[in-house]
Amino acid sequence: MFSVVFPGQGSQFVGMGKELHSEFSNVRELFQQADDVLDFSLSKLILEGPKDKLDETENTQPSIFLISYSIYQVIKKETKIDLSKASFFAGHSLGEYSALTASESLNFEQTIKLLKIRGKSMQSAVPKGEGGMLAVLGLEIEKLKNILEENKSNYKCFIANDNSNGQIVLSGKNKDLDLLILDLKKNSIKNIKLPVSAPFHCELMNSATEIMKTEITNTEFKKPNNPVVSNVTSTETLDPLEIKKLLIMQIESPVRWRESIIYMINKGVRKFIEIGPGKVLSGLIKRTDRNLSITNINEINDIKNLNIND
Repeated sequence: MFSVVFPGQGSQFVGMGKELHSEFSNVRELFQQADDVLDFSLSKLILEGPKDKLDETENTQPSIFLISYSIYQVIKKETKIDLSKASFFAGHSLGEYSALTASESLNFEQTIKLLKIRGKSMQSAVPKGEGGMLAVLGLEIEKLKNILEENKSNYKCFIANDNSNGQIVLSGKNKDLDLLILDLKKNSIKNIKLPVSAPFHCELMNSATEIMKTEITNTEFKKPNNPVVSNVTSTETLDPLEIKKLLIMQIESPVRWRESIIYMINKGVRKFIEIGPGKVLSGLIKRTDRNLSITNINEINDIKNLNIND
C-alpha cells in the first residue's frame, strides 16, 4: 500500500519546475492558466524570481501548489503509473489543497484562486514583523505542552505543527517567542527561529479564518476519488461538507503531520511518495518511521525512476 503526499510552505526555490516547464507542453499550459487566473505572471516569478517576492506567502502558496500539481499531471499523462491507486492522499498545510486537487475534489482553477487568497489573508492577519515561528528539536510534544502551560502567564505561544518525532513548530508574537527561547536555552533544548513573516496555524490567524470561511463556503467541492487525510483530525475523510469545515479550521489549528503519518501506517501504508519541490516531508516521514519506503519526485529523472511496487 502507498500514499501520495504534497509539501507545504518552506519547500519553494527560484527555478523549481524549470525542467518540467521546458520539457512538457501540459506543464506550460498549467503555468499559463495560473497566470491567467491570477492576472499576473506567477510563472515568471517561479522561474526567475526574485526570491524575496517568491517567499511572500501569497505567492508561495499558489507556486508550490502549481509545481506539485504539474508533477502529478506529468506522471498521470506521461507514464503508466497510476497514482490514483494510492490508499490515501495527504498534504502539509497548503499541501492539503494539492491533495484535494489531485483527488479531484477541487479543480486547478479553484485551488489557485483559493491559495492566493489564503496566502494573502494569512500574511495580513498579523502586522509584518510582529509574529513568527520557532522549530523546537528533540523534545516530546507533551513536555513542550507542559512548558507552555507552566509559563502561560509570562508568554503565549502555540503549537502550530507536530511534524515528526523530535520536530515541533510553534507560532506566536515575536516578543513571546523570544521569552520562550530563553527558557528553552536554560534547559539546553535546541530551537531554530524560522524565516517566515507570520505566525501560522494559531488563533492569531483569526481574520484569515473569517476570509477563508467565505471563500471556501462559496466554492464547490466534490467527493474526492481517494481518501484525504486531514491536517486537523489526522484521519481520513471523503465528505465534501466535512472537508470544507476542516479546511476552515485548518487556518488556526495545529498541523498534525506526525499523527497523520502514523494513521496511514496503521492502515497498512508502507510506501510514501512525496510530490513537489524539496524533500521536507520525506525527511519528516523518515524521522517518524525509518522502516518505510520514501520517494520524492521533483525532477524528470525522479519521474522516470518512480516505481509504486517496490
